[in-house]
Amino acid sequence: MSDKRNRPIAHCSTRQNQSGPPESPRVALIRCCLLGAIGAIGALLLLASCTSTAPPRNINDACALFAENDAWFADASAASRRWNVPLPLLLAIIHQESAFRADAQPPRIKGLGGLPGPRLSTAFGYSQALDGTWERYKVATGHRGADRDDFASAVDFIGWYVDQTARYNGVAKNDAYNHYLAYHEGQDGFAKGTYRRKAWLSERARRVRQQSERYRAQLTRCELQLAALL
Repeated sequence: MSDKRNRPIAHCSTRQNQSGPPESPRVALIRCCLLGAIGAIGALLLLASCTSTAPPRNINDACALFAENDAWFADASAASRRWNVPLPLLLAIIHQESAFRADAQPPRIKGLGGLPGPRLSTAFGYSQALDGTWERYKVATGHRGADRDDFASAVDFIGWYVDQTARYNGVAKNDAYNHYLAYHEGQDGFAKGTYRRKAWLSERARRVRQQSERYRAQLTRCELQLAALL
């Protein structure tokens, strides 16, 4: 009867190299463990990519967007009611900031030798909220478990921020243009008028206003179907 302790591990037998001595069982074991670890990491990455929420196929139509993600309508409606903010404005800001991508992030700056450097900012997720602003939101609302890649958390964050801007800067809640300027520049930056030196930002705010108006018109078309989702 053979000694089981000397048997090679399944799928990790020692290599026979004609140009040198055979691989020792110890080296074979280390090699097997490394290959297994690499395979496990690859499987986890694949699983993460498969389970992450893909953006809707049609982000320009609110009715199609909610038909594909019916839970989002309840989330957006709850945020709209909680903060008394127009639902189309909430969607228009997400449309501009992340195109409804849960894992959206700014690009990286090129480092030395063309290697990837740090990202342009800490913005992340549907709302592209910065680390510090997101922490403020969690403390202010008590929503400690909020995640930026969770749609319900992100749309509630935007409602909260619009409400804060209305209080701090006196911007009417249906003024999509100025709310986007404040969202991008921050409430202090908006108060100082930093956006006036950025023609590109004014154009972006106009696009947000137009998208908000389109969403509003679309939602009147499918309001009966959407009401059934609540």
